[in-house]
Amino acid sequence: MTDSEFHQLADEIMETVEARLERHNTANEEARFDVDYEVNGGTMNLEFDNGSAIVISRQEPLHEVWLATKKGGYHFEKRGDRWICNRSGFDFWQLLEEACSQQAGIKVELTDA
Repeated sequence: MTDSEFHQLADEIMETVEARLERHNTANEEARFDVDYEVNGGTMNLEFDNGSAIVISRQEPLHEVWLATKKGGYHFEKRGDRWICNRSGFDFWQLLEEACSQQAGIKVELTDA
């Protein structure tokens, strides 16, 4: 994968995170949660109402996307059409959904049905 391809894929994942957060809050009136998000350069910060944060960042030299949560840090590489943690083998969306649920204090649904 070229650096240009990686940047496009990393930007797409951050755009999809934003869209899925919006979709969750729109579709789940009783399970809404407050989260502010901002993308600056290659980093996306999600800040929850309780002050906790999740950081998603692209690591260009490695062609990886990193996820930092209260529970820990994860490094993802593109395998086929999925971003997979290179240590645990878990999917990006699964780990992000679990982290958002933990940090928001409610069940957050971000994976595609």
